[in-house]
This record gives sequence, C-alpha cells and structure tokens, in this order.
Amino acid sequence: MPDRILPSANVQIASEKIAAISESPISPKPNEEIIDLAGKFLAPGFIDLHIHGALGRDTMEASAEAFDEICKYHAAGGTTALALTTVTASLTEILKVVCAIENYREHSGNTAARVLGAHIEGPYFSREKPGAHRLDLIRNPKHEEYEQLLTHADAITQMTLAPELPGALDLIDALCARGIRASGGHSDAWDEDACAAFAHGMRQVTHTFNCMSSTRRRGPYRVAGLLEFAMSEPEILCELIADGRHVSPTLMRMLYNAKGPDNIAFVTDATAGAGLSEGSSFQLADIACIVADEVGLTRDRAALAGSTSNMIRLVRNMVELVDVSLVEAIRMATLNPAVALGIENQKGQLKLGADADLVVLSDKLEVLQTFVAGRCVTSHRAF
Repeated sequence: MPDRILPSANVQIASEKIAAISESPISPKPNEEIIDLAGKFLAPGFIDLHIHGALGRDTMEASAEAFDEICKYHAAGGTTALALTTVTASLTEILKVVCAIENYREHSGNTAARVLGAHIEGPYFSREKPGAHRLDLIRNPKHEEYEQLLTHADAITQMTLAPELPGALDLIDALCARGIRASGGHSDAWDEDACAAFAHGMRQVTHTFNCMSSTRRRGPYRVAGLLEFAMSEPEILCELIADGRHVSPTLMRMLYNAKGPDNIAFVTDATAGAGLSEGSSFQLADIACIVADEVGLTRDRAALAGSTSNMIRLVRNMVELVDVSLVEAIRMATLNPAVALGIENQKGQLKLGADADLVVLSDKLEVLQTFVAGRCVTSHRAF
C-alpha cells in the first residue's frame, strides 16, 4: 500500500479492475481462479516515465514490433505502464514516432506493459549539456515547429527541455495549456531561469544530477543551478535513475533527504542496450553505443547513453544502497509517477476500481509475476 505493508491480505480482480481488497478472506465466485502467493509481496505495477528501448530495439524505430519487444522486456522487470521516449531528431522523425505511438496505443492489447504515450526528450536542449544527443540537431524552440508536435498532445506525456533557452517559457506555457508535463533537463540554467520556468508551470526535472546545471560562481557570487532549485522546491518531482551508476549512492541519499518519499520518481532511461550482455553494441537512434559497466555508453565511451536497467533493479538499489523502506521505494516506482500524470485513480496504487496492474515480488525483491489489467503477462513463479 502507499503507506504500509499489509501482512496478510486478499485482492479480487474483476473486469480488469481491482474489485476488492480485504485483510479478511474473500469468498470466491464460482469457478474463480485463486492464486496463493505464499507470503510473497504484491505491489502495484511499476510506471516508467522515461524509457528508450530494450533488447536492441529503440523507440525511434517507430514500429509496433520494436514497441512490442520493449514493452515485453520491461514487463518482466515489473513495469506495467511506460512512456516511450524520443531523442533529439528532426521534426519529421519525432512526428513519425509520436504517430506510431498513437496507433500502437489504439491497437495493442494487455500482453505487455501498456504505453501511456510519448516522452519528447529534445531537441530543445542546452548545447552545454547534450549528453549522448547529437549537437547538430539541438536547437531552440520555435513556435511553428513545436505547434506541429502539440497537435498530438493527447499522445504526449511530457517534454524535456532546457528552460533557459530563448522561447522556452512560451513552450512551457503551451505544454501546460495542453496538460503535458514540462520537465527541465539537459540544461545549463541559472537559478533565475529555473525560477521563471517554475512560475510558468514546470513541475519536474529529468534524470536528476545528469546533464543538469549545478552551483557555480557568477563573478564573486555563488549561484544555484537547476539541480539545487529542483532539490529545494517542494513542488518539483525529481526523476532518478537509481542504477548506482548514473547517480552514486551518496547522491541518491542526498536527493532522498532533500525530497522525501513523495517527490522522487524512478525512471530507467533504459536504451536498446537493456537486456544485452556486457560489451554488446546497440544504437540510440543513429548514435553508436556499447553496454559497459552495466550502463549504456557512447561508442567512444565519452558520455552516458542511458541505462540498461529495469525498474525492479532501481527499487532494490534504493532499499539496499540507500536504506529506504520498501514501502517508500515502491511508491517512487508507482504512486509518484501516477500522480505526476494525473492517473493515480487508475494506476500506481492498490485501490478499489483501479486497473489490476500488479507485480509479485520475492523476499529478495525479484519479479516473480507481472499482471496487466488482471492478465499475467510474465511469470517466473517460485511459490
């Protein structure tokens, strides 16, 4: 549950929804299947706001086959809903992906993690903080360009942008007017840039600590960057890639102590390297990358290129490396991202009437089964 563990409870599923939750026995209906978890954990399915790929497949392929493989792989890690994420590219390429996601959402079933929409990451970034994104495609927001994207607003969950760019505040206004999360990231913003973006509606930052401005001197004075603004502002939700590589355990602990359990959302930022063996090559759109030290790196090893993690690894790391309670770690993977998207009544918690998106975990925090809309989509049963 969002605030506690029920040591003995029963959940009933009907018509793809949670129909009952009780600490007392529930009388089964005739011919109703009964699953005894034998004392294992049952939690809401995980929600990943930021994911590029898996098993050599990339969101930028804009194909149902790629989306299928990505969603099936991450369902095995406990994820039941996710936002497929783009990279910096031409408008034509990004629109192609968004349209493919629109079509996929209409026609995909309950056989893997459900796609919530598209997270548009780029192209409106600081050239000082590109990460693995192509410098030659990074640009300032132009109304005539982003308005073409926003005609597909119903298929877009969030956009990552650098709030200090010329035109960024107008873009944030346009995103908020259409119910799209504006998330600061790949940014070299000063404190006042972040404050202005917040005043216009930015309420999230992307992969906290990574590709993000931090405290520095301006003349004789020490000034905050986007990182410190996000950590100090209670209304900002911080994405966290808790793989132990992108952000060290000490930094993870610092973020937890600053933001508490309600303002952190785990994201994998998983690329096509997820699920591949050490040393494997993969593509992040048209960028050559390699799996090394359990993360994705550009081929020249000069920059991180997303993670190779699934969500259960992030939950387990937060418990084992930061000593956060299991209840709070689960909340960072479930309720917090659901609240950010305004879907907390449908997903992200065990609640009457919510979607029956569930994950069964072992005592060692390994995924044993994943259910999407009450249907088991992956199983490693050991009970």
